[in-house]
Amino acid sequence: MKRPFARWSPDREIRNWALGLVGERTTGRRLNTLRRQGWRVLHSVQWPSGSDIDHLVIGPSGVFTINSKCHRGKTVWYGDHAITVNRAPTKYIVVSEHEARRTSRALSDHCGFLVPVRPVIAIVGAARVSVKNAAPPVLVIDGATVHTVLSGLAPVLPPERVERIFSVARRGETWAGL
Repeated sequence: MKRPFARWSPDREIRNWALGLVGERTTGRRLNTLRRQGWRVLHSVQWPSGSDIDHLVIGPSGVFTINSKCHRGKTVWYGDHAITVNRAPTKYIVVSEHEARRTSRALSDHCGFLVPVRPVIAIVGAARVSVKNAAPPVLVIDGATVHTVLSGLAPVLPPERVERIFSVARRGETWAGL
C-alpha cells in the first residue's frame, strides 16, 4: 500500500533538522574566527514568528545575514535569480533577500541611521558549487571559506559604527517589532 504522505516522516524531518544544525555549526565556527579582526557575530537571532537569522555578522565590510545550508555531496548551482540543489529549485534567494531587508529595517529603526544588510548563503559540504553570475544579489559562499571571503571585502564601516550596530543587534526589543 502506498502511503499518501510518504515524503514526510518524522525520521526525515529529524534528519533534515540535524543536517541543518551541522551546517549552522560549521559556518558558525568559521564566522567566530572573525572576532579577532574586530567583527561581531550573533547566532540564531530570533524573530517573534519563531524563525531566526542563522548568523548576523557585523564588521568592517558591513552587515550580513547568513543562511547556512548543508548539502553534503550534492551539486549546487546559482544563476541569476535561482539556486538549485541537484537540479531541484529552492527558495533560498527570495528567503535570504527578505531576511536581509527585514534585518535592515529593524537595525535602521533602532540605530537611527540606515543600516544596509547584505544577504549571504553559506553552502556546507557540497560536492560542487557553481556560480553563474558576476554580481549576484545574494552572496553564495562555501561555508568553509565564509570568514575569508567576508574579511576580504572592502571596509565600509568604522569601528565605532560596528559597535553601535552590534549593541543594537544584541537587544531583544530590536527584533520584537517586526
